[in-house]
Amino acid sequence: MNQILKYPLSTEKSVKLMESENKILFVVDKKASKKEIKTAFEEMFKIKVLSVNTSIQKGLKKAYIKLPVENPAIDIATKLGIM
Repeated sequence: MNQILKYPLSTEKSVKLMESENKILFVVDKKASKKEIKTAFEEMFKIKVLSVNTSIQKGLKKAYIKLPVENPAIDIATKLGIM
């Protein structure tokens, strides 16, 4: 991927978020800000990001990236090969 977006998470919870809230879940660099994550995602996938929320658990920083309705998160997951 790149230095900010490390890899997408494919868990039961992340699949539910894709279906219900159109969010995709990525493990990101611990030092990355929400703005840096948003910019990296937009440059990588050429899709506008509505919002980014982050959480740190077990030493991993996760980014919950909310996408617009016209860009289903499941389509991105399919491109990445996690669906």
